[in-house]
Amino acid sequence: MQVSHKFVAESAVFDEDNLVSCAGLVPLMSLAQQTGLSRLLADKIHIATPRIKSGSANPAPKLATLIAGMCGGADCIDDIDVIRLGGMKTLFGGVYAPSTVGTLLREFTFGHARQL
Repeated sequence: MQVSHKFVAESAVFDEDNLVSCAGLVPLMSLAQQTGLSRLLADKIHIATPRIKSGSANPAPKLATLIAGMCGGADCIDDIDVIRLGGMKTLFGGVYAPSTVGTLLREFTFGHARQL
């Protein structure tokens, strides 16, 4: 028996609206919310002179999106989209796009890393 078509990585598409790819993020991000992660991030991160004004707006939820993406297996900015696919949108609100998170990260300096 032979396969009649060639499989390439680009042909795999996650397009089911009801599937959840990272269900383990629910208890993790619930714990983060209960322990005040967003408040802690908001208190610690301050970008006084942003290069792009929108890049420094709302850093806490953008960083929470980054943390959730990293816990979901993201290892680059584009992989942050894993928490926006399928049924993940019904589990989490306020998830930022990878490009928005990348804009925030470009505002970071060494001092910001020390603040964290």
